[in-house]
Amino acid sequence: MQRLERLIRLTQRLIERPAAPVGLTQLSEVWGISKSTLSEDVALVRDTLAQAETGVIETFVGAQGGVRFHPRVPRAEAEAFLSDLAHRLSNEKRVLAGEFVYLSDILGDPDVLDMVGRLVSSRFRSDGINVVVTIETKGITLAAAVARYLHVPVAIVRRDQRVTEGASVTTHYVSGSAKRIQTMSLSKRLIPKEARALIVDDFMRAGATARAVRELLGEFEAEVVGTAVFMSTAEPARKMVDSYVSLLQIHLLSENQIDIRPCFSER
Repeated sequence: MQRLERLIRLTQRLIERPAAPVGLTQLSEVWGISKSTLSEDVALVRDTLAQAETGVIETFVGAQGGVRFHPRVPRAEAEAFLSDLAHRLSNEKRVLAGEFVYLSDILGDPDVLDMVGRLVSSRFRSDGINVVVTIETKGITLAAAVARYLHVPVAIVRRDQRVTEGASVTTHYVSGSAKRIQTMSLSKRLIPKEARALIVDDFMRAGATARAVRELLGEFEAEVVGTAVFMSTAEPARKMVDSYVSLLQIHLLSENQIDIRPCFSER
């Protein structure tokens, strides 16, 4: 196999399975080249991706040894994406009764989901996350996108207990927006031992749902590493969770006005 072909195949393998381990020993055997030669190929790909600011290749040691690819988004590209998204969403026709924002088309756009997955995963890639947790239903596509780039499973918190989920832990909480008692349930089989969880959701107003999910995960003795939401409100400024990452923030929302701004920072 010529070196150019190896470089293309190696790059493709790393990018198609972000955060997944690629064993160099096994790969060198399959391709019929020495491990030192393959390591040189990896170094070249690493330097190229680093210069383009599109990703980081991490080397891990062990019996087999190998590498993982963690995607990154150049700052200018991230800012342009979020600015465009804020502009698309700042349309009064998206305002629904009860001062909600219509997001279903955006949360079904594969290009948007892919970029969100890259942005959020790059923020938490060094935190040892082994499960992404979301609550049905709108947050599922976002959680799946993030989980793909972290190479971890998704655990879905249900609004009610289901027989198909097996033994579950159920809790009740007061919704921050509806101001009524809600129920959530999580299957015991979905959360790994010594879990380090990232909560991902579509929207945060006061943070009651995120706090309830944190408390539910506490029943599993899971450590919540962080919370990431697609969109949050500027008010109330103080949420019911200590910190969170938000991509967009609503600064004004009424029947005929809406102002959404980029906000990719931790609060």
